[in-house]
Amino acid sequence: MFSGSYVAIVTPMGADGALDFDAWSGLLEFHLAQGTRGIVVGGTTGESATLEDLELRELVVRAREQIKGRMQLLAGAGTSSTAATVERAGWIGGLGVDALLVVTPSYNKPTQEGLYLHYKAVAAASPVPVVLYNVPARTAVDLLPQTVARLAQLPRIVALKEAVADIGRVRELTAACGPGFDVLSGDDATAREAVLAGARGVISVTANVAPRCMSEVMDAALAGKAEEAARLGACLVALHERLFLEANPIPVKWVLQQMGLIGPGLRLPLTQLSGKFHDRLREAMRAAGL
Repeated sequence: MFSGSYVAIVTPMGADGALDFDAWSGLLEFHLAQGTRGIVVGGTTGESATLEDLELRELVVRAREQIKGRMQLLAGAGTSSTAATVERAGWIGGLGVDALLVVTPSYNKPTQEGLYLHYKAVAAASPVPVVLYNVPARTAVDLLPQTVARLAQLPRIVALKEAVADIGRVRELTAACGPGFDVLSGDDATAREAVLAGARGVISVTANVAPRCMSEVMDAALAGKAEEAARLGACLVALHERLFLEANPIPVKWVLQQMGLIGPGLRLPLTQLSGKFHDRLREAMRAAGL
């Protein structure tokens, strides 16, 4: 169901933090023109933690109306509460999205059985497919491969975004879950190797600023063309690293602002990129041809 390069798209905002829907429309057209396979609205890179439900709804609806099926549309539905996530799955799933991205519940630090029951409840409530999202660096809980394999047996759960940079884990996941379940990398720096090891694509931060190149790298890797994928991705190596010099999405929003695609808006507690990192980001931009 999922393959290629998906962008964990930023949420453009004005200097006052208000959503910038003109920039939103421009970003969507940018990705439609650059070969992005799909977008994830309201994920970590979209500042999900500070988006209100009504704002997320409007972002999704506007994206659906503009995209008109020309690329896939996913939306973030995860919270730290199972009950709240179940409720979100219902109304977001009714907005015409192709799937929900559901991050592991942060702060609670549930057991593996708790994670299984959490996702089982969400899948039962969702009218659309569910993509699991494992990012222990953000949530302080790790969705282990054996739990993913159990969840893959449930009808609505069709894929996983795996943000643990471990190619051995990718192989373990693909072997345990079988060919009907899509593993997507959540780590840009190792996404090419992950696809060559059996993943189906990436949900990417870097694709916000270099979507064409990320798409080409994923296409080559999916075709098993390891040398071509490495050659195409060489110019992105510095970006993969430096887009995380400060907490995501601080650096990627700064780069997009330099490209003239969005304004300066971030919501507290996130702050503007520290001046000491500007030159390093500019070097990475030049290397990537931005």
